[in-house]
Amino acid sequence: MTNITAPKIPDGDKVDFDDIHRKRQEKDLSELQSLIEAHFIQRKKEEEDLISLVNRIEKRRAERAEQQRVRTEREKERQARLADEKERKEQEEQRKKHGDDAKKKKALSSMTQQYSAGHKSDNKKGAKKQTEREKKKKILSDRRKPLTVDHLNEDKLKEKASEMWQWLMGLEAEKFDLAEKLKRQKYDINQLLARVQDHQSAKGRGKGKMGGRLR
Repeated sequence: MTNITAPKIPDGDKVDFDDIHRKRQEKDLSELQSLIEAHFIQRKKEEEDLISLVNRIEKRRAERAEQQRVRTEREKERQARLADEKERKEQEEQRKKHGDDAKKKKALSSMTQQYSAGHKSDNKKGAKKQTEREKKKKILSDRRKPLTVDHLNEDKLKEKASEMWQWLMGLEAEKFDLAEKLKRQKYDINQLLARVQDHQSAKGRGKGKMGGRLR
């Protein structure tokens, strides 16, 4: 441990301890005031930094709120446009559907009238055909003879069976030809009806175009 020696006091000089104590207090007070001023300066700086941070936060919050408001407004406008577009398409489809239904009703009405007129003619022809068919049945009934095979031997029975088989095959072939003819007639009728309907639809579209030109 270092030895501490008291300061040497010059001979003949008087030491003023009060002055030394006073100067020491003044120095301590000055240092304390400097520390206090530095503390308040630092505290003021921190408060300014805090206020600046709060202001930046509030500004950012306001900017986000404005961005959210703009996005919300744009989304509302987009939804409104979509709703308007959907309503316009639905109205257009509805008008188109009504137009198509009207055309179909008109075509069906025309076809019904044609069918009614043709049906009356067919009824007259059918009555005539029915009479002719009855006549044919009567002729066939008169021509048809009962089948008697009791007196035939085995060879004659085979011959008769072969004859009847050929006759049956002929009937089947005639039946097939008549069925094919009927299919062809149905096909021709369907094609004719389709052409009539297409003609009616084209006629309706032509009237719509002429109306557009006049406007």
